[in-house]
Amino acid sequence: MEVMKNNKPLNFVLIGRSGSGKGTQAELIIKKHPDTEYISTGNLFRDLSKQNTEVGRRIEEVLEKGGLPFDDLATTLWMHSVAYKVQEGEGIMFDGAPRRLDEAHNLDRFLEWLGRIDKTAFILIDISREEAFARLSKRRICSKCGKLVPFVGEYKEWQDCHECGGKLVERPDDIPEAINNRLDYFDKIVVPMLDYYDKKGVLIKIDGQQSIDGVFSSITAALFEKFGE
Repeated sequence: MEVMKNNKPLNFVLIGRSGSGKGTQAELIIKKHPDTEYISTGNLFRDLSKQNTEVGRRIEEVLEKGGLPFDDLATTLWMHSVAYKVQEGEGIMFDGAPRRLDEAHNLDRFLEWLGRIDKTAFILIDISREEAFARLSKRRICSKCGKLVPFVGEYKEWQDCHECGGKLVERPDDIPEAINNRLDYFDKIVVPMLDYYDKKGVLIKIDGQQSIDGVFSSITAALFEKFGE
């Protein structure tokens, strides 16, 4: 029997420690696959923190202290975003989701229901904890448009935002205690989720301590090998 080709668009799940460059690689992947809806858990929480609601104010307090928001809220936010934004012919880029094992199960069931699971790349951008801490200690954010600027490659030379000209400042939650809290969370909560995808044989592991172009080239090669595109 001839196997029907899955004509669904490619979807991407980017996973990695804070500071691994997920957002930067997401931008590069979307340039190559422009019909892709970008969904960042971090951005969703930051947008929510600006809302004049009880949850919004609570999230603002948590983020200011470098804490971690209520876990199940992340699933609610990205699932709502997919449901209300993504068109049938568009791919989906998940940046920062899933983070927990039960969230991965939810995502798998959701993608299966949409008929997208076989066209989804689960990509780990792997950097050491030490490298993550060094990067997070030095990265900056645009005070005007909110663009996050990593401390890698050409971005090290930026004095202002090349998109809007705003001043680059230190992120308020990039203090040592908050950074270590996020890295502890990854080791304790995210690693078991990675083991789940690894055992399923779907996890694409990329050396994130290469140059930005090197990481992107590795991702591109892995996608072509797995999906032919």
